Amino acid sequence: MRILIADDEVMSRKMLQKTLERAGYEVTAVENGRLAANQLCPADGPRLALLDWVMPELDGPGVCREVRKRKEQSYVYMILLTSREAKEDVVAGLESGADDYLTKPFDPEELKARLRTGLRILNLEDRLVEAREEMRFRATHDGLTTLWNRGVMMDLLGRELARSRREHVCTAILMCDVDHFKTVNDTYGHHAGDDVLKETAKRLLAAVRSYDFVGRYGGEEFLVVLNNCNPPYALARAEEIRKAIARTPVPSVNGPIPVSMSVGLLFSEDWGRLPLEELLQEAGAALYAAKAAGRNCVKVASPKTSSPDSGSPDYQSIRLRR
Repeated sequence: MRILIADDEVMSRKMLQKTLERAGYEVTAVENGRLAANQLCPADGPRLALLDWVMPELDGPGVCREVRKRKEQSYVYMILLTSREAKEDVVAGLESGADDYLTKPFDPEELKARLRTGLRILNLEDRLVEAREEMRFRATHDGLTTLWNRGVMMDLLGRELARSRREHVCTAILMCDVDHFKTVNDTYGHHAGDDVLKETAKRLLAAVRSYDFVGRYGGEEFLVVLNNCNPPYALARAEEIRKAIARTPVPSVNGPIPVSMSVGLLFSEDWGRLPLEELLQEAGAALYAAKAAGRNCVKVASPKTSSPDSGSPDYQSIRLRR
C-alpha cells in the first residue's frame, strides 16, 4: 500500500519514512501541505496519508479539506499528527475530514496499528464500491449477453430521438431477430441457444460504431440504434450487420450452428414526431415483414401507404443474392 507523509521537519520526516518502509509501505514524503494535496487529490494518488498539523503553505486540516472536495476519487484515509491535545483541537481536526488523530510523540507500534485500521477501512470501501458497481451493471445490462437491457435501450433511444429532432438529423432503428431460434434450441439444446445469443451479441457490437447502441430487446430480439446516420448509410450498415451474423456458423459442442437474422429498419426522419412506442411498433412490423419475405433480409418501414385507401405502411425489402 502506498502512503504519503507530509512533515516540514526533515529529521521527523526521514525517521517516519524509514519506520514505514520497514513495515512494508511504499512511501512518498513531502515537506509542505500544498505538495501533499497535489499528491493526494489525483485519482491515482496514495490512499493512506500521515499529515503534520503545522506545515507551510497548507496545514494538515487544510489538506484534509482539499482532499474531501474531490468526491469522484477513491477514499483516502488520513491521520493528523500533532502535539496539540486539547479536545477542541481534536474536534477541529476530525471535522476537517481527518479519519484519525495521533499526538506527538507517538509510539511506532501504535502508529502501525492505526494504519492497519485504515487499511481495513479502505478494503471495506473497495468491496462496497465493487458491490455497487456490480449492482449497477446488473441493473443496466442483460445477464446473458452483457448488452444494454431493454429499459436502458428505451432510455437511450428516447434521448437520441430527442437530440436528432433538435439537430434535424436522422436516427436509424434496427429491430433484429435471430431466425429459426426455436429450432436451434430444439435441435442443439438450450445451452447451444445461449451460445448463439452471446455470439450474435458480439457480432452486432463488432458491426456498429463505438457510439451506436446495441441492446437485447427480449428473447432472441435485439435492438440497434445508429446515431446521426443518414438513410443510405444506415441501409448499407443494416445489410452489413445482417451479413455479419450469417457469414459463419456459430461453433458449439454439438457442431457448427448456421445462424441468420431478419431486420426491420426505420429512419426517424421519415416519421416526424411519432412517439417512441409507435416507432418501435413500426420497426417491429417491418421485422415481421422480413420474416414473411423468407427471413435473412432487411425491410424498411415507410410511412407511405401502398394505396390511397390503405392505412398500413409499405415495407420495402432489401436482400442480396447469395
